[in-house]
Amino acid sequence: MNGLLVGRSAELAGLVRVLQSAAEGVAGVALVGGDAGIGKTRLTAELVSEARERGFHVLVGQCAELGDSLPYLPLADALRGAEPVVREAAAAHPMLGQLLPGMQSAPSTGLTQQRLFGSLLGLLADVQPVLFVIEDLHWADRSTRDLLVFLSRMVQSEQVCVVGTYRTDDLHRRHPLRSVLAELKRLPTVMGVELGPLASGDMSDYVATLGEMGAQELDLIVARADGNPFYAEELFAAVAEGDSLPDGLASLLMTRVEVLSESGQRVLRAAAVAGRRVEDELLREVSGLPLAEFEDAVREIVSRGLLRVDGYGYTFRHALLQEAVYTDLLPGERTRLHAAFARLLTSPAELAYHHLASHDLTGALSASAEAGRLAERLGAPAEAHSHYDRALGLWERVEGAAALVGETRERLAFRSAVMAADSGDNHRAIVQLRALPPTSEVSERLAYYLYEAEDQPGAIAAAERAVESAEDQAALARALATHARTLLWSDRHRDVEAVTARALETARAAGVRDAEAGALLTLATYVELRGDRDKAHELIEAASTEGSGDLAMDLRARFHHARIHYEQGLLAEAAEVADAGIRVAFENGLNWSNYGTDLRFLRFLIHYVAGEWDQAEAVASGFGARVGTLPEAILSSFALFIEVARDLPAVGERLSRLRPFWYSELAAYMSRGLAAEHALWHGDPATALDHVRAVMAPMVNGEASALRMAAIGLWALAELGTTEGADDLRARARRAVDSGPIVGPGALGPEGRAWALRVEAEWHRVHGRLDVELWRQVVEAFDFGFVYEVARARWRLAEALLAAGDREGAQAEWDLARETAAKLRAAPLENALAELGRRARFGGGGQGDGGLTAREIEVLRLVAEGLTNREIAERLFIAQKTVSVHVSNILGKLEVSTRTQAAAAGRQRGLLA
Repeated sequence: MNGLLVGRSAELAGLVRVLQSAAEGVAGVALVGGDAGIGKTRLTAELVSEARERGFHVLVGQCAELGDSLPYLPLADALRGAEPVVREAAAAHPMLGQLLPGMQSAPSTGLTQQRLFGSLLGLLADVQPVLFVIEDLHWADRSTRDLLVFLSRMVQSEQVCVVGTYRTDDLHRRHPLRSVLAELKRLPTVMGVELGPLASGDMSDYVATLGEMGAQELDLIVARADGNPFYAEELFAAVAEGDSLPDGLASLLMTRVEVLSESGQRVLRAAAVAGRRVEDELLREVSGLPLAEFEDAVREIVSRGLLRVDGYGYTFRHALLQEAVYTDLLPGERTRLHAAFARLLTSPAELAYHHLASHDLTGALSASAEAGRLAERLGAPAEAHSHYDRALGLWERVEGAAALVGETRERLAFRSAVMAADSGDNHRAIVQLRALPPTSEVSERLAYYLYEAEDQPGAIAAAERAVESAEDQAALARALATHARTLLWSDRHRDVEAVTARALETARAAGVRDAEAGALLTLATYVELRGDRDKAHELIEAASTEGSGDLAMDLRARFHHARIHYEQGLLAEAAEVADAGIRVAFENGLNWSNYGTDLRFLRFLIHYVAGEWDQAEAVASGFGARVGTLPEAILSSFALFIEVARDLPAVGERLSRLRPFWYSELAAYMSRGLAAEHALWHGDPATALDHVRAVMAPMVNGEASALRMAAIGLWALAELGTTEGADDLRARARRAVDSGPIVGPGALGPEGRAWALRVEAEWHRVHGRLDVELWRQVVEAFDFGFVYEVARARWRLAEALLAAGDREGAQAEWDLARETAAKLRAAPLENALAELGRRARFGGGGQGDGGLTAREIEVLRLVAEGLTNREIAERLFIAQKTVSVHVSNILGKLEVSTRTQAAAAGRQRGLLA
């Protein structure tokens, strides 16, 4: 590499900060942009050197100008050139292993791209710390761009640094990378680095590092280079060789090529047609030179610094040089060279590229179809769709197209549509399917995509056509399963049972497991909505018993199996099923797929409900460190359950990140409901009530989610001392109990029934009545395993018993609640119970602790050791302000005025043992 790194110290320092942050466990992304030749590769090379010195594993991959022809090229490039330990780890992930030489493509079992992305995330976690550099993103294929977005959003606490480079001068207004860059640069942990021209002083320093020259030549080069280091290097080489200096970089580059021997120029022209990189044997074959003459020509080219030796082949020292040589080729010369490469290559994607460039339409059609199949197996649906569409565009121009491709035009168009949908373009898939003859398979997929696009009438009509035109039992089974799914939320939902019964009978007779599983899950949802949870449970268990061959279906079944257990209050069984589902997701690289994520959400809730809060907090630590999309906001909201209940400092910051997503009913229900509880714990019932009203305003009557919100709203009204709105909240909660979302009475699970009772108890509290029996029922209802809510209900039951004159019973409930709150480290509840204990003058469970909570006793012991508030905060991993509040509470409860007196009082009461 020529020259030292000059004039980029600030940019390098910024990149090193991202690298250091990654080393400390906060993953980061840097996007380095600049004109061609401005020094992006030189800068990242310096970062690579720094990373290796710090013990990082380094992956470097380069996009190629072939664009969408080669999906995941930079990832495959990086893995092939990685250290042995990284390649071995990659080979253990089948979806990554198939990108390595000599590995077979894995058979598709659904969710292929998500599995590949998840596998890469797993690899990065396995071999961290890692620096992953992706060069020339302006040439990236769609799947690589998707991969960059995925990594930018998903790597969080891993020791991973991702760096991408791109040419700003290539990003025209409609370039697909522009929107990706705009999206990523909004993320707080993505840093943008723009390299501008070097200042004249820096350029003089840089040119001086290239070699000796006179002052006049130095001034000439600096003036002509216009701040571009690569241009300066080429000018220096021309001056050193005594060449004249034509205007423009392209002309200058070609003057350096033209001094080569005829053989050297012939080899270099062939290399330019191959692209930025070419293998030695392939280049020799295409050049047509005898071995000795070829080797002399290559030696000449390399000695002049035009090509560099790279493994088993050669690369151009800069993309601009390759582009200049390629552009200078005569049309016929270019066509002949592309044809020569096409005769020798075996990669379908490269074959398609060279056949098209050489105007060989027959070869291009065959290779494009095969490239599509390969991209499909690799988990690159966007590229597969592109290849299939290119083949379809050539179809009418090639005689015997069906024989060449090995399938009919209709079949290829169907595959293209499915790949469009898999890449997220349902609209394109629907358009393509509607243009095809309405076979059962075509109509079934059309119904499926219309259903996802929320075109219910269109989906039902297409599903009915699929059923009517089914040519065999397998097609009929799948058509019926999809038909049942389209009916589920329509006004024809009563037909679901009959359709699923027929689907199940047909699927079992034909041995079509995926259709059977789909029909079972649809029927389970239907009977659950009618209130028959036991039957739903049986159906989902049947769907989960053996794999369907469709990973998405299998994970969906496992999620609902665990969910039904959870909603029936069977927490141990729910945990077992969820853990099994999470293992399946992890083993297939699907941690971050929709159902993989849902399973982890559910596992968090099981930990939370069961009182396993340290485990829940550990799971939640990875939830939504970056909030840029609605799914990320919903994910982040889950962490609030623990953060609010423990009054962790992160609550305020998380709520501020979530506020822009309160337009979503689910995001608002999750985060604003917990924001309301946070406000109540901090003595602000008016704000809590505002949150509750905002969340409940768009709710449809009868939604079960109204129960929890109504209970929180009534709690706020009780604190405000007003009954205004209380009757409406209770009425809305009762409607959720009395009516289901589709038909008949909705059957609530144990948690729903407990919240319904809590609403009634809170409503009486708003009206000044502390109903002992009602609060006792709330305790019993939550006692299916919801540890925290039992403790909160005991708090209210203790208040009611105290008001009824049953002091002994009140203290018994208070003691149990305090024990749970201390175990959970639920600071707000601990404080509320301590306040109740002070008012009631309860003893501290026989310990004479003056009403101190478990956390306050913990703080008191550290105070007695002589630690400052800051030192206590560091020891307990809490905010210094929180420590100050605890210390103030301790002084008040022990009725002392100094820390020394508090320590003495603690010793007298035996609290410091």
